[in-house]
Amino acid sequence: MKKRKIGMALSLVLAAGTLLGACGKSNDNTNDTAKDGGKKEKAFTVAMVTDVGGVDDKSFNQSAWQGLQDYGKENGLTKGKEGYDYLQSTSDADYSTNLNTLARQGFNLVFGIGFLMHNAVDEIAKQQPKNNFAIIDDEVKEPNVASVLFKEQEAAFLAGVAAALQTKTNKIGFIGGMKIPVIERFEAGFLAGVKAAKPEAKVDVQYSGAFDKAELGQTIASKMYSSGDDVVFHAAGATGNGLFKEASDLKKKDPNKEIWAIGVDQDQSFMGPDVVLTSAMKRVDLAVKDIATKAKEGNFPGGQTTVYGLHEDGVGLAPINSKASNKAAIEKAVKEWTDKIKSGAVKVPGTLKELKTFKAQ
Repeated sequence: MKKRKIGMALSLVLAAGTLLGACGKSNDNTNDTAKDGGKKEKAFTVAMVTDVGGVDDKSFNQSAWQGLQDYGKENGLTKGKEGYDYLQSTSDADYSTNLNTLARQGFNLVFGIGFLMHNAVDEIAKQQPKNNFAIIDDEVKEPNVASVLFKEQEAAFLAGVAAALQTKTNKIGFIGGMKIPVIERFEAGFLAGVKAAKPEAKVDVQYSGAFDKAELGQTIASKMYSSGDDVVFHAAGATGNGLFKEASDLKKKDPNKEIWAIGVDQDQSFMGPDVVLTSAMKRVDLAVKDIATKAKEGNFPGGQTTVYGLHEDGVGLAPINSKASNKAAIEKAVKEWTDKIKSGAVKVPGTLKELKTFKAQ
């Protein structure tokens, strides 16, 4: 009797095991096999980590996020772990943690957005050698990292030409975020453009020391406008939002006041239709989508640096405000200089050292 009970119990255990095994097998097939019996193609998933400016900075990070969304839409993906996503950093202490989190969640490619993420991308790429990463605005020499740079100086040069031809006071302002190579490229290019179009114009250069302090950007802009600067260009991320607020506020107080602001990274005309002259566009969205697509197709440029300039349509100048008094002259000059830069006849300086020897042709 005892033996019979043991035998029955064993049979039940084996039956249960068989049933569980069958269930597991069925689930596996559901994940890997399409309804027609063929294998499903696993989605190539992509994510990004913002710098402290945040995903809605109306500038750099937002443009990168737009690129991911464009990639997702083109490939039929949705936001989340099975498609594309982002993690926002509130301080630089979040960079490594966020990159590591996305890598462990299984994203095929993880972007670190911004020069400030160099150390974090380098660290996590070494820790996760089987994962692929990309960094925007810097170079990380690891085989599993694609580095992306831009010729910001070329877009900034055109912005400098526009500012020089629009100013009435011959006093122009430049607000930088932090003193890092990418912002130096903006500064050098802008100063070169002003010099080329109107050598007698002066540029007041000030740095905020941050990319996420709109109130600081407004304070600097207020001082510039009150000192006679009538065109101010910013390359300061979300800090630059303060420039637009100050310009818009001044314009509301005195609609006849001749002041302008120049945006950065994307067409920022929406930040002040009455005061935004143009924007030095940097197509981070295009670069992010391009690198993601290459990786998906098996052409991930790991260990390489891809550079986007005017020639690659990676940078450029947004349309000139229709209310600008010198619109026609600006557009004509911008086209002429664009052609010269694209042809190689003019090499725009990317550093302040190169600016010293720059001669407009």
